[in-house]
Amino acid sequence: MIVSPLEPMTEPMNRAGDQVLPLLARLVFAGVLLQYFWNSGLTKLGEGFFGFLAPSSGAYVQIFPKAMEAAGYDTSQLGVFHWAVVVGGTVAEFVLPLLIIVGLLTRLSAIGMIGFIIVQSLTDLYGHGGIEHEGTLGAWFDRFSDALILDQRAFWILCLLILVFKGPGLLSLDRAIFKSAP
Repeated sequence: MIVSPLEPMTEPMNRAGDQVLPLLARLVFAGVLLQYFWNSGLTKLGEGFFGFLAPSSGAYVQIFPKAMEAAGYDTSQLGVFHWAVVVGGTVAEFVLPLLIIVGLLTRLSAIGMIGFIIVQSLTDLYGHGGIEHEGTLGAWFDRFSDALILDQRAFWILCLLILVFKGPGLLSLDRAIFKSAP
């Protein structure tokens, strides 16, 4: 095997990157997406302290737009499956970002957020008709970087994949609790 003459200089950067890059990914996630997901979750809460167990009708419209339209926007016409998905999605919008930011169960939380973003994107495209609107889906390898689905959410998922593959990095509860190696 041929070793690069730059290897002695790059090895310390690689080791530092394994700790700093995930920490920065968590920081960027907090700065860019925390309020986005929490505000979205707030729109789904029903009345009172246990409002997450009795989600607003808007929650059902956001998550099941076509089913709500078919039910005449009457949530009582939907079943327990719809309720469970809406409650689960609402809780996920609060819990998963918080776990990622504090670095607790980070890899699992990042995988959960990736799944959430994929389902959210499919709902936006097919449930809310985003696929029919010019520019919403976007296209890779074009000269535009502002498509709501492919461009933006690819970066969101890339940020989360760093956490899936590298773990939480420095200053995380995972590291403190589980004494993970550097």
